[in-house]
Amino acid sequence: MAQQRGYFGLGVEGLSKPMNAGSLMRTAHSFGASFTFAVSPYVDMRGIRHADTSRTADQVPYYQWDTPGDIVLPKGCALVGVELVEQSIMLPSFRHPERAAYVLGPERGSLSQAMIDRCDFVVRIPIAFCVNVGIAGAIVLYDRMISRGRYAERPVKAGGPDMELPPHVHGAQVFRTKRVAKKPIAAKPQ
Repeated sequence: MAQQRGYFGLGVEGLSKPMNAGSLMRTAHSFGASFTFAVSPYVDMRGIRHADTSRTADQVPYYQWDTPGDIVLPKGCALVGVELVEQSIMLPSFRHPERAAYVLGPERGSLSQAMIDRCDFVVRIPIAFCVNVGIAGAIVLYDRMISRGRYAERPVKAGGPDMELPPHVHGAQVFRTKRVAKKPIAAKPQ
C-alpha cells in the first residue's frame, strides 16, 4: 500500500451485530486505520473476534462513546458520515480530508440526526440501495486510498499501467526565514 499523509479512523453508530462490527474493524485495520470507534453500541468484543481475525482492537486504539456529543477526536480531524441522505456529497466527487474519522450507521437504520449534525461532511456511495455496513466501509476506505495515494495513471486501454510510477523526488531545502549574513569587516591595510 502506498504511503499517505495524514490518518483516519473508522467507526459505527448503533451497530448491533458483532460479526458486522468485526468485519468493519478488520477492514479498517487492513486499510491502515489509526483507530476504530463505536457510538451508542452494544458491542460484544468476544463476538467481534469471530469476524475480526486480525484482532484489530489489539493492534490499534478502539474508542467507545455513548452519544455523538461525547465523541472526542484529535484536533483537526474531520468527522465524515456515510449515509444515503439528500444533502450527501457523492463519494466519487468528495475530496477526503487529510485527517478524518468515518462513521457508518446501523444495519437496519440510518445515522441519527444528532450524528449527522455532528459531522463535518456527509457522503454517500452512488448505489441504488443500502449494502452491508462492512461493504460500505470497505468502499469508502478504498476510495480514500485511491484518491489520496500515489499510484501510476490508469492506462487508456484495459489492463495495468505501461510504466511504473517514477520515485518521488524531493526538492531543494526550503528556508522559511531569510537571515542576512553579516559581512566580515575587512582589515585595514598597514
